[in-house]
Amino acid sequence: MAVAANLPSDETPSLEPLIRLVGDDLSRVNARIIEYMHSPVALIPQLAGHIVAAGGKRLRPMLTLAAARLCDYDGDRHVSLAACVEFIHTATLLHDDVVDESDLRRGIATANAVWGNKASVLVGDFLFSRAFQLMVADGSLEVLRILSHASAVIAEGEVLQLVTSNDTGTTEESYLEVIRSKTAQLFAAACRIGPVVAGRPAEEADALEAFGLNLGIAFQLVDDMLDYSARQAELGKTVGDDFRDGKITLPIVLAFARGDDEEKAFWRRTLEDQQQEPDDLAHAQMLLRRHGALEATMERAREYGARALESLAPFPAGPVRRALDEVVAFCIARAF
Repeated sequence: MAVAANLPSDETPSLEPLIRLVGDDLSRVNARIIEYMHSPVALIPQLAGHIVAAGGKRLRPMLTLAAARLCDYDGDRHVSLAACVEFIHTATLLHDDVVDESDLRRGIATANAVWGNKASVLVGDFLFSRAFQLMVADGSLEVLRILSHASAVIAEGEVLQLVTSNDTGTTEESYLEVIRSKTAQLFAAACRIGPVVAGRPAEEADALEAFGLNLGIAFQLVDDMLDYSARQAELGKTVGDDFRDGKITLPIVLAFARGDDEEKAFWRRTLEDQQQEPDDLAHAQMLLRRHGALEATMERAREYGARALESLAPFPAGPVRRALDEVVAFCIARAF
């Protein structure tokens, strides 16, 4: 795997080096998250706490902390801004689950399944508001510009995904525009904050933003491939959620383009018309394998992972850069 070339061959990529490097700051981020989730309206901390507790690895705020450390920042602004990044991410998850009518996230009931759509949307709005309070408290117009722009682009990506959902005519470029906006933009903003608070040159901020953007695209490509892979079940997630929802992801775009008329009719029936039968997911997986769509999606992910690694070239070798290299390798290795 090209993006793991900097690791010993017997070493499995892991987030542990990054967690060890930023662990103390991450504990402070978690404390800030708890502080800002507080509200006299009891439902707000209950619902917000549910999704935060069910959350993932805090990758995005860890990227903010690591970028600051890579730029030799020795203040504490990055802690509140990393919490801000996590609030934006959590708010988008709450809204995503409502739009997607999801009942489970990482094997746990979604907030909308427990408390309903109205509460989930409103608490998502509350978390966005908390994020903006943290931005304003930081006092930097540049930080406010970066994160408010990211929030707007993420929302645009959500709408664009809604427009392209169930449309088998979606092009690869349209799909990539969705994931650049919906997923990668927050990765990019999370990474750019570090050099900005450290007062580093624009070239370094641009490099870390490019790192985050390309990492975010690679991350989402792997996620979209995994939705059709047996590996998904091993990770404790449901296989075929995107298929059942009629989402047009890169594996589908590629398989549709390479398929014959009969296969195209299958995709239109199952994804556009949402007329699905019990064996359709297995048939879809067979078609994806037949046309090499999953392998091609992974190849794209490797390409974006390599671009992310190249973006770190301006920074000296050391434990932080190595940890960021390994984050890229880890995101790719989830597929195997």
